[in-house]
Amino acid sequence: MKATQQLHNLGQSLWLDNITREMLNNGKLEGYISQLSVTGLTSNPTIFDHAIKNSAAYDAAIIQGLNNGASGENLFFDLALDDLTRAADLFGSIHERTNGLDGWVSLEVSPLLAHDTAKTIAAARDLSERAGRSNLFIKIPGTPEGLPAIEEAIFAGVPVNVTLLFSREHYVAAADAWLRGIERRIDAGLNPLVDSVASIFISRWDAAVAGKVPPALNNRLGIAVAGRAYKAYLDLLSSPRWRRAYNAGARPQRLLWASTGTKDPKASDTLYIKALAAPFTVNTMPEGTLLAVSDHGEVGPAMAGDGSEAEKTLAQFAQAGIDVNALAAQLQDEGAKSFVKSWTDLLNVIESKSTTLKKAA
Repeated sequence: MKATQQLHNLGQSLWLDNITREMLNNGKLEGYISQLSVTGLTSNPTIFDHAIKNSAAYDAAIIQGLNNGASGENLFFDLALDDLTRAADLFGSIHERTNGLDGWVSLEVSPLLAHDTAKTIAAARDLSERAGRSNLFIKIPGTPEGLPAIEEAIFAGVPVNVTLLFSREHYVAAADAWLRGIERRIDAGLNPLVDSVASIFISRWDAAVAGKVPPALNNRLGIAVAGRAYKAYLDLLSSPRWRRAYNAGARPQRLLWASTGTKDPKASDTLYIKALAAPFTVNTMPEGTLLAVSDHGEVGPAMAGDGSEAEKTLAQFAQAGIDVNALAAQLQDEGAKSFVKSWTDLLNVIESKSTTLKKAA
């Protein structure tokens, strides 16, 4: 039995952190669904940047969009929604079979709106309506400025993938924003079943401290941070506050492991998959990591939920001079800036392609 199926049997959802039009056209995504237990996918500006830049598969749609007067962000979202609605339909039977728990795809709002709560909410609602699919998450960063938008989007009934979380504290703040939105819906007499995932980035932790800690601590920080966050997740799911919402008809916000491709060439290419096997979580992985897990991945024991080992490891990092809270803030800030750069690069690619295609027409 493939490790991908073993993880699925354990109770963890495997999502692909990639999408391209070619993958949709040539049946590759369907193969991943049927053969590798993939039950959802995530996207981001960098993924679409590479997909559009390195393929002619989008050219006809770009020409059509230009003829219809679309450009820039509007043209990008037309292209992205075309891909993601097709993917959402491929996951539709999974979404239906799991009563809406699984089978999701994700689309990110413009990172240029990160400091504008009102515009983020408006964009989230607009994209959700344009998609017209019940299994599309809108990605909103869990930054301090993004938290009010998360609450408002949930209250408005928009499913949210909270992104750019790096620590237990980031997760707790994002979960609180989500739950406030759910509780407001309950108080307003609205259906509280609005789905969400909270995405914690893993591998960037280890890249950030590479060469700054004793060799025995290499590639252990991201896993320890995940263990600490996992305990907070389980604590929330056993809390009276959550159980009141659950009793009113809400569904838990699942914890999602993101950035799970191994960056250290000396480490196992399935390091974060094996270490983060945990029931009722999602692991979204790059395509190369998914294939590695399928080929030679191993599934060990499920993650411990008490966080004790994680805290021991984090204490060792503290002794090595690593301030985890400060580093979490740094990583989130760098991540937000990286998203903006990726967004700018993406729009430049679309502009360049548009210019080339117009000249060739």
